[in-house]
Amino acid sequence: MSELPTVTGSQAVKAFEALGFQLDRVKGAHHVLVKPGHRFHLSVPVHGTDSLKRGTLRSLIRAAGVTVDDFRAALSGKPGSH
Repeated sequence: MSELPTVTGSQAVKAFEALGFQLDRVKGAHHVLVKPGHRFHLSVPVHGTDSLKRGTLRSLIRAAGVTVDDFRAALSGKPGSH
């Protein structure tokens, strides 16, 4: 398994949007993303320039149903197998 990248909440939101998720709402510092036909909503904490904790990011990636490699590809803007 690939190593998790270090990303901020804003970067994670952009990567998940590249993977087909859409911003549904913002509640406080949490951006809630949804994807039609997907079982889970993703609640991404966005705290300025603070990086997401590794466990939080891994949980979000798992809930999104993608691999770490797919997430890394979405971060870099390269098309992946999503």
